[in-house]
Amino acid sequence: MWKLSTSLIAATLIAGAAEFNLENFVRHTLVQNPRIKVEKVTKIAEQPLEGRPDWKAYMFTMDLAVGKKKQQVPEMVFVNSKDQLAAMSLIDMKTGRDLRNEIKPTMPADFYDKRHLVAGKADAPHKIVVFSDPQCPFCLNYMPGLLKDVRAHPDKVALYYYHMPLVSLHPVSEVLTRVMEHLQSQGKTDEAMKLYQLKIDPRLTDEKKILATIKQQLGIDLKPEDIDKPEYKKAVREDMKKAASMMVRGTPTVYFDGKYDAGRSEYKKYLK
Repeated sequence: MWKLSTSLIAATLIAGAAEFNLENFVRHTLVQNPRIKVEKVTKIAEQPLEGRPDWKAYMFTMDLAVGKKKQQVPEMVFVNSKDQLAAMSLIDMKTGRDLRNEIKPTMPADFYDKRHLVAGKADAPHKIVVFSDPQCPFCLNYMPGLLKDVRAHPDKVALYYYHMPLVSLHPVSEVLTRVMEHLQSQGKTDEAMKLYQLKIDPRLTDEKKILATIKQQLGIDLKPEDIDKPEYKKAVREDMKKAASMMVRGTPTVYFDGKYDAGRSEYKKYLK
């Protein structure tokens, strides 16, 4: 995933207008590098800060372009219209925590799409949504346990999976997510989730070598033409857009019953 460096986007405490205009803020204050074109600004949510009546958090996405490279970037700004201030980070001095890491929008019900259901039953009373990369080290540690728990309690919890390949860190994930999309489209969700057992060089990009490794380790026999389909790339792009709309910046990110779960373990309370 293409990422904008901090040298391209200003992220400092700034003076704001008495009536905050998000579009103007992004186009004229936040994005200051002339190489970056702001194609679109979409507000996701506007949320007052509990116990801080003068502050609001604005969550939004920016469709940015540098030449032919394009990226939808989730971002947040804290605004105090009374004092005409805006800040990209807001630190709680009592806890030392940055509030931008804890505030997320509420997840819409359309995320519970059966196409993304990978474990549990759709009519289970509780829903987990995970955004994950099959080569993210944290995901490799987390996903097997999560799958095991949900599979053991399918009537209690449903698990929905969204691709978020961090290809700048793990280039191999670009191919792996297309493999997973192919398997899921064939109704082979359990086989798709087996890719979390794969031992492979995360920097590998040779498609044939990647597929050969998958066959050798997992017994899943695929050819390049099986996964080289526009609909698979489109599906992954759509997942990435969904991630951006939920302010997801890293993996694994977990939502439980529509709310961001920073500890990624809220679901365990309901498995007894």
